[in-house]
Amino acid sequence: MNFILAEEQLMYVETVQRFVREKILPQVLSLEAGHRFPRALIEEAWGLGFLNLCIPREVKDFEIDIISTALIVRELSYGDTGISTSAMCNDLANAVIAQNGSDEQKRAFLGPFVEAPLIASFCLTEPGAGSDNGAMTSFIRKRDDGKYVLNGDKCFITNASYASQFTVFCKVGKPGGVMMACVVIPAESILNAEIRPQATGGREIILREGGMIMTGKPEDKLGQRLSNTATVTFEDVVIDETQIIGNRRLGFKYAMDVLDYARPMVAAIGVGLARRALDVTLEYTKERKQFGERICDLPVARDTLVAMWKKVELADLALMKAAWKVQEKTEDRSLFASLAKNTAADAALFCTTQGLHLHGGYGFMAEYEISKLARDAHIIDIYEGVREVQDMIIGRELV
Repeated sequence: MNFILAEEQLMYVETVQRFVREKILPQVLSLEAGHRFPRALIEEAWGLGFLNLCIPREVKDFEIDIISTALIVRELSYGDTGISTSAMCNDLANAVIAQNGSDEQKRAFLGPFVEAPLIASFCLTEPGAGSDNGAMTSFIRKRDDGKYVLNGDKCFITNASYASQFTVFCKVGKPGGVMMACVVIPAESILNAEIRPQATGGREIILREGGMIMTGKPEDKLGQRLSNTATVTFEDVVIDETQIIGNRRLGFKYAMDVLDYARPMVAAIGVGLARRALDVTLEYTKERKQFGERICDLPVARDTLVAMWKKVELADLALMKAAWKVQEKTEDRSLFASLAKNTAADAALFCTTQGLHLHGGYGFMAEYEISKLARDAHIIDIYEGVREVQDMIIGRELV
């Protein structure tokens, strides 16, 4: 493992940093206050190559390694974790196809994302099945003509209101079945469908192949307001065999594999946010004076800043090791992916809480970025598996 970045990796980092500095940070608070999905910024990020990082060489003529992907996500998260979450969830939805799809499926389902700034959704979580994916009830049932029909409800789905493709995990045969499949409702079907916008902000997508997809009202969230989240309902959606990824009995394994890929990316989101919290707090405490001194020169405040810096650096180390482990496909990659996720979430929560505290009363005001960062941090400890689930994974791997 080499901590010296290659020339190409440095180029990625510098390009994202410039995009964040020039395009995101100047308007992030106004966008967040208006709860507006930053479609224009997402499309600009796609144009610069920051989206769909998992798409393999055979589809887009070049490939980005996982360590470089983590660096890109980390730097994008320094600007806003809602934007990086929406971008990362394209990869979450598409990585399953990249890892397990046939050559034909990769070209059919990933190719459109190379040609246009499309958005995808990863549909795993359900109202009655959060961390317990085995309890999901969405299912596909085979018809007499050989096609399948998909029915079920998903919740907390990132990008749902804007998605042009859905990667869906579901049971096979019946809601209480043991086997799990992964199916794709492709962009070709969504873009050719009849879409009926709803007054609530949801959509009814009437598919020509048969069936309907309904997205609910966008969720009003505590934080990450620049990332869209909504429910998705699949009603008698016709699924051809060509839309089933890999083996229709191995969906659970595919989901776990892609979460091993995703957790370092969530860690990257946490590290980016924690570093931003440290930087805005350093800037504030260097300018603000109390008792005749800069706040940063008061011993108690300096101790807090040092503790924040330590959290950021340790989380960054855990992130890089996890990304390397996943990239090399080592047997213990799940262990280190979970460690990185928990370490980065802890850093994000600590740095935003202590940063807000060092801002004093001003930190509680919405015009100060630290208040936004403090709200954004909490989801990092929750999505892609809460900290207790990560500890369960670590414990299982240890024994």
